[in-house]
Amino acid sequence: MLDEIKGIGPKTILSLNSLGIYTLDDLLNYFPYRYNVLKPVSLSTASDDDQVLINGYIENPIKVFFIKKNLNKLSFKLNTGTELINVTIFNRAFIKPNLSVGKQISVLGKYNRKNNTFVANDIKLVPILRETIEPVYHLNAGLKRSSFIKIMDNALSKNYFVTNNIPDYLMNKYKFVDKMVAIKDIHKPINLQSIKDSKLMLIYEELFTFMLKMNYLKLNQKNVDEFYERTIKEDKVNKFIETLPFTLTNDQVNAIEEIKNDFNNPKRMNRLILGDVGSGKTIVAFIALYMNYITGYQGVMMAPTEILAKQHYENMINLFKNFDLRMELLTSSTLKKTRSDIIKRLASGDVDVLIGTHSVLNDEIIFKNLGLVVTDEQHRFGVNQRNMLQKKGRLSDVLYLSATPIPRTLALTLFGDMDITEIRSKPSNRKPILTKLFKNKDIKDVLFMMLDEIKKGHQIYVVAPLIEDENETGMETVKELKNKIDTAFNHKIPIDILHGKLKNKDKEEIMNNFKLNKTKILISTTVIEVGVDVKNATMMVIFNAERFGLATLHQLRGRIGRNDLESKCILISDYDTPRLKILEESNDGFYISEKDFELRGSGDLFGVKQSGDMDFKIANMKTDFKILQQCALDSKEFLENVDLNKYPIQKNIIDSISFMN
Repeated sequence: MLDEIKGIGPKTILSLNSLGIYTLDDLLNYFPYRYNVLKPVSLSTASDDDQVLINGYIENPIKVFFIKKNLNKLSFKLNTGTELINVTIFNRAFIKPNLSVGKQISVLGKYNRKNNTFVANDIKLVPILRETIEPVYHLNAGLKRSSFIKIMDNALSKNYFVTNNIPDYLMNKYKFVDKMVAIKDIHKPINLQSIKDSKLMLIYEELFTFMLKMNYLKLNQKNVDEFYERTIKEDKVNKFIETLPFTLTNDQVNAIEEIKNDFNNPKRMNRLILGDVGSGKTIVAFIALYMNYITGYQGVMMAPTEILAKQHYENMINLFKNFDLRMELLTSSTLKKTRSDIIKRLASGDVDVLIGTHSVLNDEIIFKNLGLVVTDEQHRFGVNQRNMLQKKGRLSDVLYLSATPIPRTLALTLFGDMDITEIRSKPSNRKPILTKLFKNKDIKDVLFMMLDEIKKGHQIYVVAPLIEDENETGMETVKELKNKIDTAFNHKIPIDILHGKLKNKDKEEIMNNFKLNKTKILISTTVIEVGVDVKNATMMVIFNAERFGLATLHQLRGRIGRNDLESKCILISDYDTPRLKILEESNDGFYISEKDFELRGSGDLFGVKQSGDMDFKIANMKTDFKILQQCALDSKEFLENVDLNKYPIQKNIIDSISFMN
């Protein structure tokens, strides 16, 4: 228990909880994100541009100046033994009682030789007399760094047993340090080499554990005696495809063929379709649901939002209006009486395709013969949610859709339990979206461009990073933007705002007004990222674009260009960042994901973490990718060649996810 550790009281527990620290294990696994290497130097060797650590004695009484609200200056003279220098530090008035004449301290900062001044960014009340490595943690306002380090020291002093998930033979093979040694050294390093050795062991353990689960799922997708026998009637499928108001791309045709082959295979389909925004994944899913229907089984498609679920339902109704396919929509907004009727008809087999949100996961919903589960925006659903859904059928085939293109090598490693289909090409009528960077000072030019689109009869999305003021200086909010744009256009253009805090009913009404062209400009947070189509929208304006990852920006941009009209995306940022220039260069989501991976690692590739497993504590998908690949090989070899009963730790890991098979 945390309260058993010296220095942790009720208030500190709350602060630790806000960091995701609830147990001693959580605390020990809360790793530093960087280190300060502190080494005392002589002023004679210090240059003006370097950050240095100087030891000395306080020569005179401390002076504090309160300049304005939230800004104060503390100053004193420091005797280094050879020189007397003027030290200044800002916003540290609270440490004055701890500083007295004659006290030996260390100051960290920059020395200006010409003016004999030292601007400090930290003061060490206990002088650092030899090279010291100081860990730096991500903390909140309720925790001071010095207090947290003391808490960590107290935790490390406890006789605490830690579980090591790496088999002994692999520990010996790679000559890893002991797990407890690694944990102690990563928090209290002896030298830089000890940090390196500790991180290597802990990173490998984390990625080995992850890949052990992934490979177990893959290796246990076995052929079974009880499977759905299907006979795909090609003529019926082709007849439907011929009715489509567009021609399928080669990638779409290939995806349909792969799904068809999966249906004819006794092994359960477990396929992930990776497609760029606007590539036509949804029609592939519709055709899969139709193929499932003509073989005599029910299908279900789950979307992450009511708006998107309703859009899928309406599109499917329209496309299959001349076909005998019974479809229903089930969301949290569905009326009680209607809901009850749908549930009864599902159980009796009178509904062929159900489209819904997470509402379809409820225990009361029972299918007569569920054969196919489709999950749209795969990365937005947790593993447990998807498992609950697919278990509503005996051994239902599963099709996942994701509009988050990721590098294939990464996809194959992370989603090793799935077969992967890529849809790279886009429908022939789609024109590339022109993307341009603007600074805030050029906002008038952007407003004229917006007005021009409105005059053409088109509509515009505007995206802000915040709903309302959250003490983020310089950040635009949807409410502020509405006022500004309303004023700029003399309140003559219909504008509305959309964000996640609105009620579902209000969101739906706002989106419907936009779809019906009643609203000309929709100002929103990233809630619009997930796939709602408004074909008349030809412009996307994103404020504070530097706040978003490339994957998110590309997803947002994908809300326009859903037609044969010229579309443009405007990114507004005062920061010159190479990331944003990549979007100017390319509309290819796969290329962008490769660049995002090179620049940032995997952090923003999935938008929302797909499971707790993806919340790595120390591993980084970019820098540690080779380790990930090695862990993939080692864990596969382990599962294929060892008796799990002799490895209780690894068996417990596998038992924790065995329900997923």
